[in-house]
Amino acid sequence: MVKHIYTRKELYDEIDKYITSPSAIEIINKAYDYAYDKHKDQKRSSGEPYFVHVLNVAYELAKLHTDPNTIAAGLLHDVIEDCDVSREDFIKEFGEEIYEIVEAVTKISNLKFTDEKEYQAENHRKILIAMAKDVRVILVKLVDRLHNMRTLEYLPEQKQKRIARETLEVYAPIAHRLGIAEIKNELEDLSFYYLDNEKYHEIAKLVESKKSERDKQIDIMMEDISIVLKMHNIPFRIFGRSKHLYSINKKMVTKNKRFDEILDLLAIRIVTETETNCYEILGYIHAVYRPIPGRLKDYIAMPKMNMYQSLHTTIVGPDGRIYEVQIRTEEMDEIAERGIAAHWSYKEGGKAHSQKKLVEELNWLKAFEESSNTDAKEFMNDITHDIFNANIYCMTPRGRIIDLAAGATPIDFAYRIHTEVGNQTVGALVNGVLVPLNTPLKTGDVVELRTNKNSTPSEDWLKIVKTNHARNKIKAYFQKKEMEDKEESIKLGEQILKDELKKHDLDVDELFDMKKLDKVASAFQLPNATELLFSIGCKSMTAMAVIEKLTKLGKKEVDLSYIEKITKKNAEKNHIISKTGIVVKGISSMKIALSPCCSPVYGDQIVGYVSKGQGIKVHRKDCPNIANEKRLIDVEWDPKKPDIRYEASIKIFSKDRSYLLTDLVTVVAQYKANLTAVNSVANNEDLSANTSMSFMVDDLEHLENIMANLRKVDSVISVERAIK
Repeated sequence: MVKHIYTRKELYDEIDKYITSPSAIEIINKAYDYAYDKHKDQKRSSGEPYFVHVLNVAYELAKLHTDPNTIAAGLLHDVIEDCDVSREDFIKEFGEEIYEIVEAVTKISNLKFTDEKEYQAENHRKILIAMAKDVRVILVKLVDRLHNMRTLEYLPEQKQKRIARETLEVYAPIAHRLGIAEIKNELEDLSFYYLDNEKYHEIAKLVESKKSERDKQIDIMMEDISIVLKMHNIPFRIFGRSKHLYSINKKMVTKNKRFDEILDLLAIRIVTETETNCYEILGYIHAVYRPIPGRLKDYIAMPKMNMYQSLHTTIVGPDGRIYEVQIRTEEMDEIAERGIAAHWSYKEGGKAHSQKKLVEELNWLKAFEESSNTDAKEFMNDITHDIFNANIYCMTPRGRIIDLAAGATPIDFAYRIHTEVGNQTVGALVNGVLVPLNTPLKTGDVVELRTNKNSTPSEDWLKIVKTNHARNKIKAYFQKKEMEDKEESIKLGEQILKDELKKHDLDVDELFDMKKLDKVASAFQLPNATELLFSIGCKSMTAMAVIEKLTKLGKKEVDLSYIEKITKKNAEKNHIISKTGIVVKGISSMKIALSPCCSPVYGDQIVGYVSKGQGIKVHRKDCPNIANEKRLIDVEWDPKKPDIRYEASIKIFSKDRSYLLTDLVTVVAQYKANLTAVNSVANNEDLSANTSMSFMVDDLEHLENIMANLRKVDSVISVERAIK
């Protein structure tokens, strides 16, 4: 087990290695004494004084070479929660900066939650969002969890498993994404120990049984490599490394391999001075030892998202055994072990790395803040799926690396760049080739996005995207648009109603009263006046129907005499069905026709427009050609659909290519829709094509299936209903 009791002397010995400023030491001294006094009467489950815990946290932070304020925050991270220290008192003693770190780390204890999962999700969200604002927060939280895991033996088994599972699912992945391998490996092994103790000991025995043999093989191989490198006068240090137990078990499970099949159990690390030295060493090793194809990975040219850099190669030794070799510089080695902490290391006279620069390099941190307004459980699901499980790495044309979940598409890529980029995306080039937006991306793909500031997301994208981040952004766009559209419809409904009242010489001030409109809304089974105005604005209800209720006027006093003459002989108001499958209540002799401008098909949302001398023209409700609101009349599709087909018109925007029109027509034919018209125009300037098609369909579902499959055709960017 790792030692977990440190003394004050050991803490200050570690601090003295890199902090000499008297003022910096003074703030640590003050925090030490304050924390010791506040925790002096408290005990841990182990029986140890509680102060032992915060001392260990401070020691681990000093090992990471964090700044004095972070070490002070480590000593003080539990005083707000456990010692009833007020915000004002704390800031008076230690200032705003240290308080903000401590407050972010402090557990949520005063909020009420419906279940344990909600508690954990909300707690983690607070930490992760704070982490995006100040990386030091997560450094404190990680070492706090590390020491808690080291002393987990004193808790009941059920609590041990809960904490271990949470550590494995949340904290170890965070340490991994921050590149802090030392902490990540220990957290995983400790979690493994408590979650599957039997398997842990089984792997440990296998490792121990092979240790002497493995060490001997590695020593011989290192000596051989050293001879090769010394011949070329390259500075280096070389050593063997062992894989931690959890990663061995994980590889055995996920890759279904036996213990003796795991290649990097025999692993060697070579550390040198410069990047050039790294590539030289790789060349000399490959010149002497046969590399295994497909196992060379260049993380120097293309660093991982946690800033990890190294060359990895797998070679066959003289003894026929497989060895994994890692080659890196001293700086890369420090980052590989301490990750973001290596960049955040305190240097007297200034920080080694600014918080802004770190967030720019670790661009995935932005996802924490961008998702901060979502539900806590949804937030953790997004982060776990999109961030912790990201395993493909694509690039922008300028070389910026974007990490994504497996199966992610150019749309997911676009939304990781920026929300507006995602919203305006119309196409994508992957490795210089135009591809459909639902194309799965692979590691190494260079993605160039095509955008149009006038374009907007399609709801079909929700079926395409693989990341929760993109899905939530698309949903947010349509929710916002729906709200904006509703507000516009309410304003339009208000104006329509007022205009209609004026037209009939009615008192607008008297009748346009929200209380009166609330009563009218209730009569129409609507919740309030706002929803009533919305119904008028989106034309699902006529203003005259509302006026009738407001004034209690009969139809004879309403200026719709041209309809009244037609309906007078049909007092029974029977449903008359036209050949188009349209039902119009109260009308038997009037001609009914589908309007060619919007070509409604069975299943569309529709409205009737009374035209003098031409009967009733049926339009889609979203048709912009409906002008005179007072001529609108309710119509509906007959539940018993007639055995007829409807002509639908669509427009297709795509990149031009050979056989494009053939592919489009083939899709229409496959769905047994009779083509009635087609026209395609290519634009040589941007190599795009605009295609118009008309064909006969059974109903709306038939049409939507055809449109969905047309969108899947190579080079197609968008497919929409046409309005003439």
